Amino acid sequence: MPLPKPKASESRKDFMQRCMSNSTSVSEFPNTDQRLAVCSKQYRDNYEKVNLKSYNDYPASASNNAKKAIKYKEENGSSCGTQVGWTRARQLADKKNISRETIARMASFKRHQQHKDVPYSEGCGGLMWDAWGGATGIEWAIKKLKQIDKK
Repeated sequence: MPLPKPKASESRKDFMQRCMSNSTSVSEFPNTDQRLAVCSKQYRDNYEKVNLKSYNDYPASASNNAKKAIKYKEENGSSCGTQVGWTRARQLADKKNISRETIARMASFKRHQQHKDVPYSEGCGGLMWDAWGGATGIEWAIKKLKQIDKK
């Protein structure tokens, strides 16, 4: 059986605990110091592969929603949103790759869904909902996050 590898959402501490107590690790490396060194190397060698992978397979409609929000802000001005929100909009509009962490932030934006129908000219809800990809972007992020974390 192979040695464990870090999961996408797993912290170093959690991985090290899992690796140190893994039956394969224990049987192949009974010396604790040696097992610690092997698990540390496993984490280092595999962390970037798991956590620095990026994705741009989000729907075109998510990109279009972000473009629509950016265009409104450029033409009308707006104090809505944060720098993070507008950075996200620009990434989506430009079809840039986004990380698992960014996808998780997009998925968590679902909590703002109750404000999605607020017209751009009447408040921030609809504008920022679209800046984060709108319904198609948020739903994609939720599904994608589950898919990534399943691996």
